[in-house]
Amino acid sequence: MQRLKQPGSLYGALFLAALLLPATPLSAESPETESLPLEELRTFTEAYERIREEYVESIDEATLIRNAIRGMLEGLDPHSGYLDADGYQRLRDGTRGEFGGLGMEVGMEDGFIRVIAPIDGTPAEAAGIQPEDLIIRIDGASVKGLGLEESLDRLRGEPGSEVTLTLLRGNDDQPFEVMLERAIIEVRSVRSRLLEPGYGYLRISQFQERTGEAVLDAVDRLITENNGMLEGLVMDLRNNPGGLLESAVAVADAFITSGVLVSTDGRVKRAKDSFSATPSDVMEGAPLVVLVNAGSASASEIVAGALQDHRRAVVMGEPTFGKGSVQSIMPLRNATAIKLTTARYYTPSGRSIQAEGIVPDVRVDDLRVSEREAVARQTREADLPRHLRSRDTDTPSPSQAPASALATQDYVLAEALNLLKGLSIFNQ
Repeated sequence: MQRLKQPGSLYGALFLAALLLPATPLSAESPETESLPLEELRTFTEAYERIREEYVESIDEATLIRNAIRGMLEGLDPHSGYLDADGYQRLRDGTRGEFGGLGMEVGMEDGFIRVIAPIDGTPAEAAGIQPEDLIIRIDGASVKGLGLEESLDRLRGEPGSEVTLTLLRGNDDQPFEVMLERAIIEVRSVRSRLLEPGYGYLRISQFQERTGEAVLDAVDRLITENNGMLEGLVMDLRNNPGGLLESAVAVADAFITSGVLVSTDGRVKRAKDSFSATPSDVMEGAPLVVLVNAGSASASEIVAGALQDHRRAVVMGEPTFGKGSVQSIMPLRNATAIKLTTARYYTPSGRSIQAEGIVPDVRVDDLRVSEREAVARQTREADLPRHLRSRDTDTPSPSQAPASALATQDYVLAEALNLLKGLSIFNQ
């Protein structure tokens, strides 16, 4: 083919026309079209021609166009992106609760991969990967300059295969390596148990298609196990990277009886929406404590924000991630799709938590408590040598009481249980 000298050539004109003419009619609700930046479009066409004609190796034109789409999306924000056919299928599998990989939610930051949260029971969690870790190399190759989807492709692989990640953590400028074995990730999004008689624990690790139903079933089981009632419940949303908006609404609705749960607002009509509660509370008003941390993002922040604004729960822990945007999955031709940020969401009081996060009502840092620390306290009468014993000689000295096993395993959860007991007293 003869080399085209300028974007005004026949090929360039045809390519520019293809860019300007949509494949399908624009929706009546689309924003008003501004005047087209013709000079920038000419520059784009010229760049396309130069790459196609002069790149050191022959490159498929369809690949160039896909890369252009990918670049447009990844230049918008960390959560928009292009999904090829495989990526689109993996996304759909993930919302159903089963997919292959390492088991962590990630986003792009300054050209590197930022971990939002590892998922419970996955290789990422087992390897000790933490929220806010920065992945800078995959199998020794830098991720700088790769798009999010290409980076994710390198993280994925056959179950049983190994991958080495180089990470930076916190303010430490010394990278460290972690080797993980890929696996089929089967995410059970809801787990529950009784912490002690009367007090339940509900862990939500991710918001999938059936998470709302699973929460109702789990609470019903806890109530049945505790002779028909619960005095309080801890909902654990720590390191929950989010998921489906509809599932977050269903979970919040399970505990709130009236009013707005969350609203969304964007440029087009379909991005403006509001979700309201139905008149039922699975806990019938019993106290609720919600645990969050820096790994609580997106849908988990919707739930925490709704329960906090309605004063239905005490939010406890650390400030959340701060992802206050909504992504829509828009299928394209050839089984591909784009993931596009289309709206911001707002808590019932009208707060946008984008880049701010949910601030907990009670701040508790994720500490590790040893048994010795758990029983440390000021000296009391019972600690003094030769103190007079109580008439009830069978009552153990307070200093001899064993440390709370829960406190040594999960300090924040132990604090939540203590708070829940206090709330239940005032709720009687």
